[in-house]
Amino acid sequence: MIIKFKDRKTKETDMRINIIEKEVMDPLGESEVNKIELSLILQKPDKIVYLDNTKPNTDIILDTIKESLNIDSIDVQKPAGASATEEQIQEAKKGDVVILALGDCGSCTTWVILDATRLEKEGKPTICICTHKFTDYAHSLAKAQGAEDLRIIEIEHPIAGLKEDEVEEKTEKILPEVKKMLNIHS
Repeated sequence: MIIKFKDRKTKETDMRINIIEKEVMDPLGESEVNKIELSLILQKPDKIVYLDNTKPNTDIILDTIKESLNIDSIDVQKPAGASATEEQIQEAKKGDVVILALGDCGSCTTWVILDATRLEKEGKPTICICTHKFTDYAHSLAKAQGAEDLRIIEIEHPIAGLKEDEVEEKTEKILPEVKKMLNIHS
């Protein structure tokens, strides 16, 4: 391929570049995994655990949901780039449902999904919130973990760097889906 551009002296110059296509291997691959039967949310929960991975503005998302639902809750915080500790998992299991947020990059999405599948294996229903740029990856990882039907709600990307009212506005758009998953009819 030849690209024409002007150099510093405004002379037109040709630059030759080679474009090479490479096949990239999916790191999740295909594997034989035992299917995880998701825990059902049969009725409106009495207590919700909000598992906040402390990504910028995640607290605003979870607080907006919490205020809208007005259901007894427990807040648990963990680092974004790491698994929830055993103590955090045990605290999360004290609720009827766990809402995990936020998957808005590769590593934090990974841990949102892995923590959710861990909780689902232990019989605790979960809802994951990931930005639309990472939901395809989140679904692929959930499938690779045996939780193909993991409840994942897509919120518009980006979240970090926004003002509080902008995050609240994006969160309000997903509230109907959150309520539907929680069997809340309003």
